[in-house]
Amino acid sequence: MPREIEVKSVLNKTKKRDSWFLDDYTLNLYSSCAFNCLYCYIRGSKYGTNLEESLSVKTNAIEILDRQLYNRAKKNQYGIIVLSSATDPYLQIEDKYLLTRDALKVIAKHRFPVHIITKSDLIERDFDLLHQIDKTALLPTDLTSRLDGGTIVSFSFSTLDNDVAKIFEKGAPTPSKRLTALNKTLDEGFLAGVSLMPLLPFISDTTEHLDLLFSTFEQCNVDYVLPATITLFGNGKADSKVLMLNAIKKHFPELESRYVSYFKDGSGMPDFYKKAFSKKINELCKMHNLNNSIGKSR
Repeated sequence: MPREIEVKSVLNKTKKRDSWFLDDYTLNLYSSCAFNCLYCYIRGSKYGTNLEESLSVKTNAIEILDRQLYNRAKKNQYGIIVLSSATDPYLQIEDKYLLTRDALKVIAKHRFPVHIITKSDLIERDFDLLHQIDKTALLPTDLTSRLDGGTIVSFSFSTLDNDVAKIFEKGAPTPSKRLTALNKTLDEGFLAGVSLMPLLPFISDTTEHLDLLFSTFEQCNVDYVLPATITLFGNGKADSKVLMLNAIKKHFPELESRYVSYFKDGSGMPDFYKKAFSKKINELCKMHNLNNSIGKSR
């Protein structure tokens, strides 16, 4: 069972808006995550080997958020709120606690725009509130030419293969469920796209799988794709580098030596890989007529 905690602040102002996610604020209503993605950048020894064991619910988050947004709105400090930067806003426990839904009500009340980043199809429950936000939110003036509504939805994928996903993100809804939810989100008319963060070296970044990913998202008519290489941290038993290398050894032993070599002395892929990756992604975006930044394409 998750711990229930109280917090003094829940809305975080970013120092600088990220050029990819357009976050002026971040909002995490839960701490830790039950989706258990092995590659997750928030993994560290304090979480243990199972992130679900350290799940926390910020029980007073809505009251705090209401007050913080009231103060920001009073000063005309409108900006995009990203849900969430460190955990998925639609964890399984959201069904019980409804913090994300209640937060969206408060966000709509104060007319702030949102960017939802999720692996879950539970977002479909909140289409009504997202429509309200989309129509009434006040955008930062420098984004009005780039966006024409107050709601952005990004679905996160590392692969389209359900079996591969069970290995690396075993607690998350399957990619096939996500794909269905993505199509429903697009059908609703929201600005929506895909966060391909991270692609898995030699598993989902192969020519065959990249072609499948990009052709699939082209058929969905997504507004954008945001691809990125993998970053793995730490040498503790619960850190992403150790967990990923253990999974590769068990399920993809033919790739073990390559992973060990690439991550032996650092957290990221080698420069030559990143350069080739960037070139390939640019080619695929042009080939499939997909934007690689958030903005209206349809």
